[in-house]
Amino acid sequence: MIATLPMYDRSETAAANDALWAAVAGYLGDAPCHLSRDVPLEGAWTDPDLVLSQTCGLPFSLRLHTQVTLVGAPDFRLPSCPPGFYNSAIIARRDDNRPVEQLLQTPVINDHQSQSGHNALHQFAARSGAPLGTVQISGSHRESTRAVADGHADIAAIDGNSWRMIERWDSWATGLRVLDHTAPTPAMPFICGRNTDAARVFAALKAAISDLSPEQRDTLGLYDLCPATKDAYLAVPNRIP
Repeated sequence: MIATLPMYDRSETAAANDALWAAVAGYLGDAPCHLSRDVPLEGAWTDPDLVLSQTCGLPFSLRLHTQVTLVGAPDFRLPSCPPGFYNSAIIARRDDNRPVEQLLQTPVINDHQSQSGHNALHQFAARSGAPLGTVQISGSHRESTRAVADGHADIAAIDGNSWRMIERWDSWATGLRVLDHTAPTPAMPFICGRNTDAARVFAALKAAISDLSPEQRDTLGLYDLCPATKDAYLAVPNRIP
């Protein structure tokens, strides 16, 4: 059995993620003692004995929905987002006041298969009526914001919960501003393996989130667990060419 919580795991959140998993494992009683942090994402996600992980909505809707079981959606309590949904902040340099049409010519994304960083940016460009230039790939939301701050790119779409963490802990965020927010979509789904009882994991995870201290919930940006359906993720338009 394996458990991972890779989506928002950084040095500042590691202890809170460990506390969350310890509570989940305590409720389940027959789960790994510790989170695995050294396994490839795809290998963990598709393990039929996966106890718990979190993935991005785009890979879930493109392929994982046939290989995993959906547990639920996190409630990040992001402004203008209903429970179980999130959006992306469109960011640029604070001192760059060029029109959006020009900024969109030099975009950076975290990954090709990212709802919040890639698909959301295409959706924003379509709404703006301007073409999106050739994208650079940074590897993470943090590195996308750093690329914009350092002038290597001009615009990026950043998952709202990641952006909240970057604003809090990364010094270069002071040189950035939010241009807009994308429309809410179902938040990054919690998943388990095909051999795992999703209802049991849902109950354990929901209780574990409630057991966290207010400070731990604020650190993770995680306040509750919401029911979710596969169809809600499949309904999100994929605008990536």
